[in-house]
Amino acid sequence: MSADDVLHEFIPYAERILITGCNGLLGQKLHQLLSPTNEIAGIDLASQTHLSGPSFQYRSLDITRRNELIDAVVETQPSFIINTAAITEVDRCEEEKDLCWRVNVLAVENLIRAAAKVKAYLIQISSDYVFDGLNPPYRETDLTRPLGFYGKSKLASENSLRGSNLLYTIVRTQVLYGVAPAVRPNFVSFVLDRLSEVGDLSIVDDQRGTPTLADDLARGIARIMQLRKQGIYHISGREAISRYEFARKIASQFGEDPERIKPIKTSDLNQKSPRPPDSSFCLDKIQKELMFRPCDIDGGLKEYQRQRTQLQTTWGGKRR
Repeated sequence: MSADDVLHEFIPYAERILITGCNGLLGQKLHQLLSPTNEIAGIDLASQTHLSGPSFQYRSLDITRRNELIDAVVETQPSFIINTAAITEVDRCEEEKDLCWRVNVLAVENLIRAAAKVKAYLIQISSDYVFDGLNPPYRETDLTRPLGFYGKSKLASENSLRGSNLLYTIVRTQVLYGVAPAVRPNFVSFVLDRLSEVGDLSIVDDQRGTPTLADDLARGIARIMQLRKQGIYHISGREAISRYEFARKIASQFGEDPERIKPIKTSDLNQKSPRPPDSSFCLDKIQKELMFRPCDIDGGLKEYQRQRTQLQTTWGGKRR
């Protein structure tokens, strides 16, 4: 049986699925993957969406508004809720702690209440920033110790789920990149945008991780849903690399000179929030329990390039 055949077997079928943050990168990938065989409802802040489908329903909604969210979930009656909505800009979280807490923690508590009303299975997206980055590679059972407020908010949302009576899964990921219309910049698109300008680009060489193609993350979530796996899962790419070396690989893949990438230290940036120096994941659990092996960095960048070219042809202009 081929890898594609195995993957096909693990795509959910005939489920009603609610995706929060559906206009974001991961939300769009989940819609693309799951909508052919399932009924999808999407929630996001924007007044409208370009997503579509024969059974797709969209609602503009702020998930921090508890009563409105509960009403929407009760009306939708989903069997699964996938929460991709979050504030992920770590420096912003350090500056706007109240907003960070409302979106990353209180909104999850709202979703827990709403899911309990309809007995839905809740999948929460979390982060490598729940770790301090001193003892990689991290397994799902390793001790958490977030350094900044973003990581603390994601850990608090995890703890809220652990204290609930729901069926739930926490999916931790990191350095997410991918191609979709009108999404926020990610590390790969940032590097490519900067390389399109004159001059060199400085990237830190003392932060390491396992970059994650968004398509892989969506496929891993689909397998979790089909197998009804509960608990915590780490889903990322399978290779650890520094941001500096990753940027050089991006340059090479897109025909740019990697020598334009210059190494600097994290301390040179004076960032408001601390970063874990190496939060690389151990992927033994997903390989064993989900029979899932994400792509390597070269494969991920080739797929990114293919999708980027396709998107530019379909949408026109400079799209990420």
